[in-house]
Amino acid sequence: MPGTAEEYQENPGTEGNGDYTIGPDYRIDPDLTDRGNPKGKLFEFSMRLADSNIFRGDDKTLDPKKPVRTERKIWVYVPAAYRDGTKAPILVTHDGPSRLDLVRNALDNLTISTDPDRRLPAFIAIAVQNGGNDSYGSQRGLEYDTMSDRLARFINDEVLPAVLNNPEIKAAYPNIVFTDNPWGKAVMGCSSGGAAALTMGWFRPDLFRRLITYSGTFVDQQDDDAAEEAEYPLGAWEYHSGLKLIENSEKKPLRIFTHVAENDNRANDPEETYHNWVMANRRTAAALKAKGYDYRFVFSRASRHCDRRVFEHTLADTLVWMWRGYKGE
Repeated sequence: MPGTAEEYQENPGTEGNGDYTIGPDYRIDPDLTDRGNPKGKLFEFSMRLADSNIFRGDDKTLDPKKPVRTERKIWVYVPAAYRDGTKAPILVTHDGPSRLDLVRNALDNLTISTDPDRRLPAFIAIAVQNGGNDSYGSQRGLEYDTMSDRLARFINDEVLPAVLNNPEIKAAYPNIVFTDNPWGKAVMGCSSGGAAALTMGWFRPDLFRRLITYSGTFVDQQDDDAAEEAEYPLGAWEYHSGLKLIENSEKKPLRIFTHVAENDNRANDPEETYHNWVMANRRTAAALKAKGYDYRFVFSRASRHCDRRVFEHTLADTLVWMWRGYKGE
């Protein structure tokens, strides 16, 4: 069929690919500040977990001592550059609202950049709150650390339609529509949200292909009683070590940004813990490089896990690199 992902071609080139080291000095990129450019519209609504067919908050793997939200908030930012009725690319961000303030400024400034190499497409940003708590036995851990396509399906099948059908959004943009081109769908997250971004694209490259992970939890954080343990016993550690999924799988149509901080979580842990974030991310980047992916890896000195200074310093460049080559509809 015309317009399918297989027929769509882009040529981003290799500019910006590779390994980079930043720090110890950090500054906020001016494109991530309010430069007085026209603002888009911000919307907020909630989705009840009990109404979901995928993440209802009642999974048997959940620890009853870890609270689950009854509803999750969704924030949607439609940039001023978006024209109602055009098929919008999207960026889904985990742990919403997270860095949505920086993403909004990037959209305001860079969708109208006079530098064609710096200009961003007018993507719609959708920040999705997690289901609650953290780590083993939590709803957030179930959503983000499980090696499956479940989160990708949740976002695609439930969140995106909820955005398009939201009365307030439809009143402002009666003809709003998202692209169905997976190259027009990006995902971003930090920590387990970063691992979740890679997992969404890894298991469903037919849905999401541009992936941004900061301080990615590519460690063994999957619930021990998850059904996925049988196939992926070390959780996201399997991407780079153990099963070495990146190395041993056919190359997928993905564009991937990864980052780790010098003082990231458990940076001095031995390998047998399967929990050293720095080791995990260095290995992930090396595996992506060896497999020939379009990848960009940033190592940030004198910084910590999900350090806001790193986002302020890099996120504009990250978004520009991530969207290189994209052709809108």
